[in-house]
Amino acid sequence: MELLSINIILLILLLGACAGFLAGLLGIGGGVILVPLFFWLFSLAHFPEASLIHTAFGTSLAIIFPTALSSALGHRKHGNVDWHMVAFLALGGLVGALLGSTAAALLPGAQLRICFGLMQIIVSLKLLFFHPHLPPERPDLPKNRSLLQIGIAGGFFSGFFGSGGGVIAVPLMLILLQLPIHLSVGNSSALIVVSSFAGTLSYIWHGWHLPEAAPFSLGYVNILVAGIVAPVTILCARVGVRLATRTSQEKLVKAFAVLLMVIGLKILLT
Repeated sequence: MELLSINIILLILLLGACAGFLAGLLGIGGGVILVPLFFWLFSLAHFPEASLIHTAFGTSLAIIFPTALSSALGHRKHGNVDWHMVAFLALGGLVGALLGSTAAALLPGAQLRICFGLMQIIVSLKLLFFHPHLPPERPDLPKNRSLLQIGIAGGFFSGFFGSGGGVIAVPLMLILLQLPIHLSVGNSSALIVVSSFAGTLSYIWHGWHLPEAAPFSLGYVNILVAGIVAPVTILCARVGVRLATRTSQEKLVKAFAVLLMVIGLKILLT
């Protein structure tokens, strides 16, 4: 099937809009939606099998970068970004994203696909059944070392799985740093800006000399698809940000968790 067919373009725009909305609402980056979409899309377009999942990861991160930037700027307007914290989170995220994307680039595609499917299922189970007792919000700033460590964890997750890393960073900020939910989501969006940018450059670098490069690609990043999807995800991320500041997210999180479970099982059984 042609990558530029009308039906394919409409589908990726629709799912890209969903990914952007979830990025703004939950501070997760949107990669857990984009990667399965691109894995399926690039399979239909007959991309080289050996680089299929790597290209899905790299393209996802290329879209997450401007989406997270839009989301972070929106959260900043609502006062939900602390730039002192973000500086140390971002430094850790830069290191973690480079390590994670390098590790992913060295793994065979089949193993990487299994890892991603398992990750989707684990995250889904966590969202459905893990309800920790959140400690009281702390009045003082968390330690810089703790911020660095959380940044590294979120960045590594982002680079390795082609996702934003917010599904790791937000719970860690809530439980370990005792930050308010809206501040955790806003800081996570700012962290994702740095980790996704570093991860994108790393995927371009590691795939630069592919023997069989996919069409319209720079290394493991498909520029054509990224250019089509990114504007939609950016706009929808702002919609998600507006809703995040004035809505209860519990039911949406449950529905999102079920979706992740279905996607994870589909990837493992493909």
